[in-house]
Amino acid sequence: MENVLEVIHQAVMEGDMALTQQKVQEAIDAGVAPDSILQDSLITAMAEVGRLFEEGEYFVPEMLIAARAMKAGLALLRPLLVAADVKPAGKVAAGTVKGDLHDIGKNLVCMMLEGAGFEIVDLGVDVPPEKFIDAVVNQGVDIVAMSALLTTTMPNMKSTLEAIKAAGVRDKVKVMVGGAPVTDAYAREIGADGYAPDASRAVTLAKALMAA
Repeated sequence: MENVLEVIHQAVMEGDMALTQQKVQEAIDAGVAPDSILQDSLITAMAEVGRLFEEGEYFVPEMLIAARAMKAGLALLRPLLVAADVKPAGKVAAGTVKGDLHDIGKNLVCMMLEGAGFEIVDLGVDVPPEKFIDAVVNQGVDIVAMSALLTTTMPNMKSTLEAIKAAGVRDKVKVMVGGAPVTDAYAREIGADGYAPDASRAVTLAKALMAA
């Protein structure tokens, strides 16, 4: 079955959604373990996509179509992974902070994290602090990922972090931030656990935060 996993890997890399779905279904029908399809084709493909992006060979459009293909394959696998009790790499609540309606970056981060085996709670855009807190308290997320694309909405990252502290749940969760105007220095200044400049490095950061 080595071959079908390689075909899936390649189909994701090329962003071929139809072929990814077809081959994932074939692998399932042939009795390949769902976890093996996830780990040995989808996750490896998205890791490779991330590497090519960091090396400047792939750009955001290539990343997006690869992530969409991965998502299509994952949709077929998810019920089987749940049934087999395969644990995700971690659970992440992601959202664009209050006042900010940009979602392309956040969506890409969500898809890349999903491609790395994380379970995602997508809170959407214009997310008030209460929604982030609710995800920590009631959905048991390990990481809160906040995005801001405007310098005017960046301060809402700080106020969200302060609200998480005030709610008494700061020690229950790791907080990562990103978005065009955000910097590593700003992340440190507001007390976040990490900053990622792009979706590929958001995956590396999330893995590091889970390991810590």
